[in-house]
Amino acid sequence: MTKHQQEDNPELFIGVSKQAVNPPIGAFIAGDKQNRVFTGVLDSLFAKAMVVYDGNEAVAIVTVDCIGLLYPDLQKIREKMSKEDFAIPLSASNTIISSTHTHSGPDVVGLWGKDYTASGVDPGYMETLTDAVVAQIKAAASAIKPAKGYYGKTSFGEGVVANICDEEIDRSLTTLVFEDPNGNAIVSLTNFSCHPTFLDGTFSEVSADFVAGFYQEMNNKFPTAEHLFFQGAIGGWIQPTTGRGDYLTAINFGKELAKASIEGLQQPQYLQSHDIIFQSIKIKFPIANQNWKLMMQAGIINLPVSDELETELISLKIGEATFVTHPGETAPLYGLQTKAIMAEGPQFVIGLGQDALGYILKPSYFSDQSLPHAPYLTSMSLGPDTGPLLMEGIEKLFSNQK
Repeated sequence: MTKHQQEDNPELFIGVSKQAVNPPIGAFIAGDKQNRVFTGVLDSLFAKAMVVYDGNEAVAIVTVDCIGLLYPDLQKIREKMSKEDFAIPLSASNTIISSTHTHSGPDVVGLWGKDYTASGVDPGYMETLTDAVVAQIKAAASAIKPAKGYYGKTSFGEGVVANICDEEIDRSLTTLVFEDPNGNAIVSLTNFSCHPTFLDGTFSEVSADFVAGFYQEMNNKFPTAEHLFFQGAIGGWIQPTTGRGDYLTAINFGKELAKASIEGLQQPQYLQSHDIIFQSIKIKFPIANQNWKLMMQAGIINLPVSDELETELISLKIGEATFVTHPGETAPLYGLQTKAIMAEGPQFVIGLGQDALGYILKPSYFSDQSLPHAPYLTSMSLGPDTGPLLMEGIEKLFSNQK
């Protein structure tokens, strides 16, 4: 029994930490056209880490303001974690990492360099980012304190967020707050689906896009807490419909999202259990897209050259709260199908979780190129089998819990 575990009254312990991870001026910008570089900073990007511990199991949950970290980046983070001494028994394998998908962050994939002859990734920045994530996980693990959780659920986005493919959309907005024994908030976790692309292609300054406004408003309500935003299922293609190219609109959108989140917490439901259950499985996706293979062979995308890609799916339960990762930008259908498998209570489908494998689409988009935006979406996808294989993997995750 550790010093943080009470035999008669097991508790949950939470720690949180963050660090700005702004790229250098002149770094390549991810999203929109190639050969765009940063000229300044509108608002800072962050790596934020939360460590949760129930006296037996510990898990690190990280969100980074970037377009999407690849699985090899997570493996490098875990490798560095394995060399660290933590204040609690935290295994490097028990790490969840996600990306907010801002299109005003650095190229961490490789696609947005000068052209397709060279990667846009800055190895020095990636090393700094990896070190920052590990440092924040370690700081969060050292800062844990007793906590209890409560949550609220509502919806958001009618009239301002749409699936521009005119198909399913998940407007659910879920927020989970952990507070200390004195009622002071330690951290909030929020899950919502929308591309942070208000600034895409129109600004050359660093920004978390609407997520920056969301954090500002959440800080106003919960000044003692840190706030983590988790992107949802945004593939197929969930976009803001108004105010594109306007920074103030982006910030105000984020603030309105936060206000809706806070409103959803007005009748809080407290977690009745704080037991942690962490499970992971490896999964392989075939690469049908020849352009992906060519970019991997050329070293544009830092992935092993192969006919298939191995990645990882995670399910995490903290009491009645359930988290499931999707390794890319999944069509809302797969987000909704995932939630149908998950237990009732606060549900988090973490898009771009553990990986960033492009769009994960319905197979129909490959067989019928007349569907809205199908030529572009399929060009940014591994192939038609990815979505069905993803759902098979998620069903296997949950069957393992029974």
